[in-house]
Amino acid sequence: RQGINPKIKEQQELELMKSVKKLEDQLKNNTFAKYAYKHIKSLEPTWTNSKTSAQWKSSLEQYAFPVIGDTPVSDITRTQVLEILEPFWYEKTETADRVRRRISIILDAAMTDDLRTERNPAKWKGSLQGKLPSVESIKNAKATPEERAHASLHYTELPKFMEALKTQDGIGARALEFCILNGNRTTEVLDAVWDEFDLQEGVWSIPARRMKGRKRHIIPLSKQSLELIIRLYQTKISNVVFPNLSTGKSLSQAGMSSVLKRMNMNKDWKDIHGQLITVHGFRGCFKTWTTEKTDTDWLTGEMALAHRIEDKSSATYQKGQLMAKRRILSQSYSDFAYSLIKTNITT
Repeated sequence: RQGINPKIKEQQELELMKSVKKLEDQLKNNTFAKYAYKHIKSLEPTWTNSKTSAQWKSSLEQYAFPVIGDTPVSDITRTQVLEILEPFWYEKTETADRVRRRISIILDAAMTDDLRTERNPAKWKGSLQGKLPSVESIKNAKATPEERAHASLHYTELPKFMEALKTQDGIGARALEFCILNGNRTTEVLDAVWDEFDLQEGVWSIPARRMKGRKRHIIPLSKQSLELIIRLYQTKISNVVFPNLSTGKSLSQAGMSSVLKRMNMNKDWKDIHGQLITVHGFRGCFKTWTTEKTDTDWLTGEMALAHRIEDKSSATYQKGQLMAKRRILSQSYSDFAYSLIKTNITT
């Protein structure tokens, strides 16, 4: 009466049951341990270090397999991942995060192979963030006061660094170069617009709304800084001085730090404590050079870095920008920074 052939219907149901059973068996057989070994094997041709495969296996066997080794990749939960990581997250943070990332890579591959439909519970963002303190926060809590500061290149290494930086292409590299020469905070450079520059007078006036101290900061540009800015002005594509060439908008925070990462592939640029240097650390480089290699007075050095003047008497009576002194300081620093580089700058 319904137009259904009972035999065909029964056959269809049997086929569906077989498909479901096959899928269940496939998922059941793809335990985390089995799938991990298989995926590690597939990654081996991409690794240049022959020890990498053994390191992956060793870390997973020691920490992950006792908890999820026999669990199908389709069934692994965030609770299980936390059970793996929590016992050594604080004491062996870098090792724990390495294990987390390896678990995450394997589960991502399982999702690609249609062996898992749920979100990846080993991902940091969207899963473990908020459940565990970040690696950076733990390292910072354990670090000595020297290590907590922004790692700064010692000024004696600056000419070599600038020589290497000159060989780097791209807007990010020029932004970093300009940032170093003028002792800026990164956002001051990244958000710079052409309306802030007077190329005739050779000054850059950063409005108060863009400054950390909410006070306008005027920077006398050295000949090297001015030459860099003029070259960029001749090819400008928007009102942003250091634009993303695809959008014309400001570079992201990664614009300069990515240049450091590229440069560290050829040589590790570190501070005196062995920490990889940061972009912000170049302000410390400028301050140390100013203190140790020049007769610049304290107030001029602080104003060059746009530091808040804590001495109330100095803050009360000093209303000027000390432009003449700061211009001499800026030029001396640029000359030192470029001392290994031949320039075509004329007086």
